[in-house]
Amino acid sequence: MSRYFSVAMAGGLAAVLLVSGAAVAQKAHVLATVNDAKWGPAPPLVPPGAQIAVLSGDPMKAVPYTVRFKFPANYVIPAHSHPADENVAITSGEFFMGMGDKVDKTHATSLPVGGYALMPAGMNHFAFTKGEVTLLLYGTGPVDFKYVNPADDPRNHK
Repeated sequence: MSRYFSVAMAGGLAAVLLVSGAAVAQKAHVLATVNDAKWGPAPPLVPPGAQIAVLSGDPMKAVPYTVRFKFPANYVIPAHSHPADENVAITSGEFFMGMGDKVDKTHATSLPVGGYALMPAGMNHFAFTKGEVTLLLYGTGPVDFKYVNPADDPRNHK
């Protein structure tokens, strides 16, 4: 049976697993090809322009989750941290990540397809792209971003 995921954005990111039109708890396996992704705008936790497809779980709850993110060329995520560990696996393109309190493109690590990063809870880091990038992001929720500079937080730009 195919499972499709949608993202609701009322007040932030809330993932809802839909099976035959009814919301249910995630208890079965998930088999999803890249072409099965149901893309939608990323939540306001990240700068505008990114897209998200929720594969499993609910990133806003204290449960395991997996999402795909698609970032356009020349996309920048300013320095931030998360309350829980964040796992990143690159599936297309080249993603750049670095540690620190501000974006420093000269001190970033290039992660090509197959690259992996683990950002421990509370570690300040930043990311950017040169071309389009798709990645898997997974961990245990709830997902949140704490930007080092509050002026960089897209939720403050309403």
